[in-house]
Amino acid sequence: MTKGILGRKVGMTQVFSKNGVLVPVTVIEATPNVVLQVKTNESDGYEAVQVGYQDVREVLSNKPAKGHAAKAKTAPKRFIREIRDVELEGYEVGSEIKVDTFSEGDVVDVTGTSKGHGTQGNIKRWGQSRGPETHGSRYHRIPGA
Repeated sequence: MTKGILGRKVGMTQVFSKNGVLVPVTVIEATPNVVLQVKTNESDGYEAVQVGYQDVREVLSNKPAKGHAAKAKTAPKRFIREIRDVELEGYEVGSEIKVDTFSEGDVVDVTGTSKGHGTQGNIKRWGQSRGPETHGSRYHRIPGA
């Protein structure tokens, strides 16, 4: 059975295990997710649960998004994702999915999206060093041979 929840990375910290080993951990803020839609084989051709995370202001959402969220009696959501291969009988539209669905010792797969850095130069991107700045070198921040 697949379980899932949407969250947001807050930062990093470290904890000590019982035998004294320092373990780096990622801190995830996982506020309750709202079930926006339950997809079935009969209606959609596959089984999935569509969940929404993080409210967005009314002015930032369009009419279709407002109507989709209104079916679940909630505010429009910033992030909407589907979780496939779930047992549908535990979910109904408008219900909340909280962190307590996971128990201690569960194996968790975390998928993230990089924030990206746009188009960068070789010094920042690859850590290369710059050339001399003076004496007419004309070689400052360009890649060299």
